[in-house]
Amino acid sequence: PCKLTALLSLPDAEKTPGYWNEGARRKLELALALQPVAQPAKNIIFFMGDGMGLSTMSAARIYKGQLAGGSGEETVLAMETFPHVALSKTYTIDRQVPDSAGTGTAYLCGVKTNAKTLGLSGAASYGKCRSSFGNEVDSILHRARLAGKAVGIVTTTRVQHASPGAAYAHSASRSWYADANMPKEALQDGCKDIAYQLVHNTDINVSWEQVILGGGRMYMTPKRTPDPEYPEDSAQNGTRKDGLNLIAEWLSTKQDARYVWDKKGLDAVKDDSVSYLMGLFEPKDMKYELNRNTSTDPSIVEMTEKAIRILRRNHNGFFLFVEDDRVPRVGGRIDHGHHSGRAKQALMEAVMLDRAVARAGELTSPSDTLTVVTADHSHVFTFGGNTLRGTSIFGLAPKKAKDKRSYTSILYGNGPGYSILDGGRPSASLPAAEDKDYRQQAAVPLETETHSGEDVVVLAQGPMAHLFHGVQEQHYIAHAMAYAACLEPYAAEPGCRAARRASHSTQCSPQPVLALLALSVAANMMGG
Repeated sequence: PCKLTALLSLPDAEKTPGYWNEGARRKLELALALQPVAQPAKNIIFFMGDGMGLSTMSAARIYKGQLAGGSGEETVLAMETFPHVALSKTYTIDRQVPDSAGTGTAYLCGVKTNAKTLGLSGAASYGKCRSSFGNEVDSILHRARLAGKAVGIVTTTRVQHASPGAAYAHSASRSWYADANMPKEALQDGCKDIAYQLVHNTDINVSWEQVILGGGRMYMTPKRTPDPEYPEDSAQNGTRKDGLNLIAEWLSTKQDARYVWDKKGLDAVKDDSVSYLMGLFEPKDMKYELNRNTSTDPSIVEMTEKAIRILRRNHNGFFLFVEDDRVPRVGGRIDHGHHSGRAKQALMEAVMLDRAVARAGELTSPSDTLTVVTADHSHVFTFGGNTLRGTSIFGLAPKKAKDKRSYTSILYGNGPGYSILDGGRPSASLPAAEDKDYRQQAAVPLETETHSGEDVVVLAQGPMAHLFHGVQEQHYIAHAMAYAACLEPYAAEPGCRAARRASHSTQCSPQPVLALLALSVAANMMGG
């Protein structure tokens, strides 16, 4: 039966019990052989797909397979090969359905907080500058920097956006990108904008490598400074009212530092000659992958590779945060695509994030690098309609709805895709529904589609990846990563010392119970 199954084409093979039995046996053998890697992680790569809920992951899997010419459903994403899986509860202190600032503070700083605030505990209030003083919480990037590790941020949105911002900023508002975006009262009270903090809060030790790649040029330069890429478009000019050129300021304090603003500049950077790299490739967010000019704008895969090649030179290891979040007005590009109701844009971003995960795996080793992939929240995005196997993920349901009109498999619970035509919703049609800017229909009319509140998946491989298990609060992610890399507040924990001893042995000596006990004891320390 085994040989017969191997000789059959996939559709025919799937009709035989042997195909499924053999596949399950192979998975069982892998599961039985799986052993925890209970030693410290030298490096951590943390991939965050903004808005990449389970339905988005499933649809992206199918899209990836169909891009390769297959049916799609049986495709495996690179991130899905990771052996350890958990679920993360995404609510914030004040919201059942969260935003990217509150969730970013949770998974990067280790404490849940209020929506729209960055790097602050729940004692701070949104928009109230004075409430931030004394309520700052440190991120895992900050802790990695203190431990002598190189650090990096890669994002397809502006580097001052909520998700990367939580890695370095303490702000009562996620929208305080530059001083021009802040109320007069907040400036008078002494609060600093997020771009200012990007330059000043990450320089704990200037002897370690640092990489910052994404968008957000306009928030770094004085008002009316022409943009290098769009010099004739005044809407893309610098916005700072304080006259600071933060790019020049960042460069002036470092040796072997380089600033680039296009793909040509990034490609010209030699990995062994630059210790500090800042690349800002758009005035605000970077373009969607499907809209990207491949000759002038780097992809998330290219940015991730450049960051790893520079950061891995540090003998103490590195921490790298990689985010794909591209949605008009609100967040990273996956997230942005959903907010605008354009599923194809969102799913292509998810596919590109997975390609970045795959490339990172080729450039590092799971023996010393903990890689974690998760989302900050999900979206009211779904696909259904009893579609047949192999149907385009952007295609139509096989039967018309009760109103005798066609509809796409992908639908949104709310958003800009709501439409009424001749007393009812318009009938969906091909090839229009396959267009990259097609807006799938939504049940409730909103200017932008909203996040959703269900749990999101966490996938992990590498040292201490077994700590990611079960259903966890989102802030647990930061604690598990800190414990894995022996960062504060876990540097002196018994489980961390035991893991160090195990790293000198030829045999694996997992101590998951001790590790989890240490996490439980210190769980409230990380926010202090």
